[in-house]
Amino acid sequence: MKTQVVIIGGGPSGLLLSQLLDLAGVDSVVLERKSRDYVLSRIRAGVLEQGLTDLLRKAQVSTRMDAEGKIHDGFCLAFGGQTLRIDLKRLTGGKTVMVYGQTELTRDLYEARDALNGTILHEVEDVVLHDLKSASPSVSFLHAGERQRIACDFIAGCDGFHGVSCTSIPAEVRTEYEKTFPFGWLGVLSRTRPVDDELIYARSPEGFALCSMRSDTLSRYYVQCPLSDSAENWSDDRFWNTLSRRIPAHIAARLETGPSIEKSIAPLRSFISEPMRFGQLFLAGDAAHIVPPTGAKGLNLAASDIFYLSTALIDFYQSGSNAGLQTYSQTALSRVWKASRFSWFMTELLHDFSQTDRFGDRMQDAQLDYLVGSEALQTSIAENYAGLPY
Repeated sequence: MKTQVVIIGGGPSGLLLSQLLDLAGVDSVVLERKSRDYVLSRIRAGVLEQGLTDLLRKAQVSTRMDAEGKIHDGFCLAFGGQTLRIDLKRLTGGKTVMVYGQTELTRDLYEARDALNGTILHEVEDVVLHDLKSASPSVSFLHAGERQRIACDFIAGCDGFHGVSCTSIPAEVRTEYEKTFPFGWLGVLSRTRPVDDELIYARSPEGFALCSMRSDTLSRYYVQCPLSDSAENWSDDRFWNTLSRRIPAHIAARLETGPSIEKSIAPLRSFISEPMRFGQLFLAGDAAHIVPPTGAKGLNLAASDIFYLSTALIDFYQSGSNAGLQTYSQTALSRVWKASRFSWFMTELLHDFSQTDRFGDRMQDAQLDYLVGSEALQTSIAENYAGLPY
């Protein structure tokens, strides 16, 4: 088998790259370790930067997003019993974000790939990358009980932190940067009306909380919890009571509760691996970087990688220029580090570190007090939250 680009990973990053390449006449094959049903069952983020929504329109997969997604002009920070609205649209000169679930986005991408007869192989095992430094790399794998091999020009590693792509770059070439936070997020999905029209990020003496949503009837809530905790330890009643205590009373008064549909705990960590290119292998998304979810940057960072990578590959095939491929790692990493800084800043600003860092706890108070009176800092937060330009 032969193709122009092998894409490892059939999540939104890999599917979006395949779709953009296909529309430009570039052939690709997507290899995914899990089944399609499994990929579509994953509950993930749902706040899309304007850059991502524009890219989805370019990829011709925006019809349902534009019809069902919710445009948000701002979001709220809650602390000390008060709320501060960050007016994205006013502070950024018109930028907004879109609330649209990643599961739905992935479903749209699958349908788009099916419509163009895209090749996606699911339940692929034992993937091995070969001859990455040569002009003729290849990928071998096990599929349906048979060992297969695909020759290609380029390989895109979109297979996440636990995938094979990142570790296919030799250890002596890679530099990894990591910060692990001493807590996680317990997330609950419920078929209830959201407590507010916009997202609320709340800091309280008991810990962080986030009020988010997937639609007018589907809510997503999070509370900070110890890394050692387990979702099984949290009854629905315990979760709702904890959330109510961590958000301002006037917001808690309108909180609609109900049975949880999904409940899980996710650790918070920052991770960046450099470089994002090795020979003919290019990393994108979680294969190269992970950010805490506090700034809503994970999916959006993957999208900017795909923007840079798809543009570079299309330029190569249409004009013979490899300039974009040569600068891909440097260009992508510049935005990755800026977005990681924002996610780190928001995490440090809103979570409870009082058990381990009393000085930092008081610095949070000072930072929030300064934020209330500083439109300059509010503008900085708005610019980063709405999304830095590609």
